[in-house]
Amino acid sequence: MSAIRVASVEEIRAHFPALERIHRGFPVAYFDGPGGTQVPRRVAEAMVDYLYHHNANTHWAYPTSAETDAALAGARAAFADFFHAAPDEIAFGANMTTLTFHLSRALGRSWEAGDEMAVTDLDHHANIDPWRQLARERGLVIRTVPFDPATGTLDEAAFRRALGPRTRLAAVGMASNALGTVSDVAGLCALARAAGALSFVDAVHAAAHLPLDIEAIGCDFLACSPYKFYGPHLGVLVGRRSLIEHLDLPKLVPSPDEAPERLETGTQNHEGIVGAAAAVDFLAGLAPGAPDRRSALITALSELHRRGEKLFRRLWDGLTAVPGVRCYGPPPGAARTPTLGFTVAGVHSESVARRLAEQGVFLSHGDFYATTVVERLGLVEEGLVRAGCACYTTAEEIDRLVAGVAEVTSAG
Repeated sequence: MSAIRVASVEEIRAHFPALERIHRGFPVAYFDGPGGTQVPRRVAEAMVDYLYHHNANTHWAYPTSAETDAALAGARAAFADFFHAAPDEIAFGANMTTLTFHLSRALGRSWEAGDEMAVTDLDHHANIDPWRQLARERGLVIRTVPFDPATGTLDEAAFRRALGPRTRLAAVGMASNALGTVSDVAGLCALARAAGALSFVDAVHAAAHLPLDIEAIGCDFLACSPYKFYGPHLGVLVGRRSLIEHLDLPKLVPSPDEAPERLETGTQNHEGIVGAAAAVDFLAGLAPGAPDRRSALITALSELHRRGEKLFRRLWDGLTAVPGVRCYGPPPGAARTPTLGFTVAGVHSESVARRLAEQGVFLSHGDFYATTVVERLGLVEEGLVRAGCACYTTAEEIDRLVAGVAEVTSAG
């Protein structure tokens, strides 16, 4: 049996109108994907088609309402394949942060003063501050797990020590949005489960780069953001049905009490949900020979990850050869995404980003809400420059980025 072919980068790029943009005479190279990727035509077209032809509220007895119900059901089915979950375990919301705050309030209602939660310094603050604020409100105890600034990896021994008989939840990130580090979330969730605690996984950065499988991960809840993998701005939360059904959720009395809608507040962003499902189908469509959507997603994301590893090695090798550049996080060959945080000696991260933008190389700077990571690296004042590879990134764009950084260092 021959291997399933995945679309080439040239074929993939043809789907993205943004790649046609010219800035100051340069074709734009988008390295800002960790903050939000570009969108293929089919995503925008699905959203426009919904708004033009099917726009309605839900659960009423006329055609466009029924069509909206069907579209939302289809989106839950798409994300069930994406996560290896069930459709009635998929909830949508404004963004991952909002969903995490909402879930934290529901979970915290059953916890007592003195109960504990574990969070990590390696995480985006969307997976830190909702739990910290819950701790302040209910008199809970936060155990914080550090990471090694030299390697960018989580201290797993400290994670073990953070768990105890009163631990109610462990909140962990699957991949660092600042450093690209991929953590062993399956192992961490198993430790939490053995301690009698629930586990919450932030997969926002990981979802664009790695196939997700909540059964293999063994988590109780996992959240991500479709705008990080070619969809619109939205949040998605997957949770075990048995837990969703019994959560003491802050909710309106007339709103649905069945999973998963009981997790959702108010009228949802229907066009965004339709677009997010189209993003899942776009990824699956990159492996058209696969027998089903789940298999196609695994095949496509696995191949994109392999390509990303090659691009990342080119990026790492290129930048580390430039005098004055320092790269952070695990090196090539380690468990990581193709996302790199780096600094240029004597040049503020914002200045680096502005100068590269003049050459049509778009990337981000600062702390990316991974504020504690940047603090632990001692970079509060200057921040990191962040370059992330996406499905449409080419080797030529990597070389343009490296050459642009070299010009910045020589100019000072």
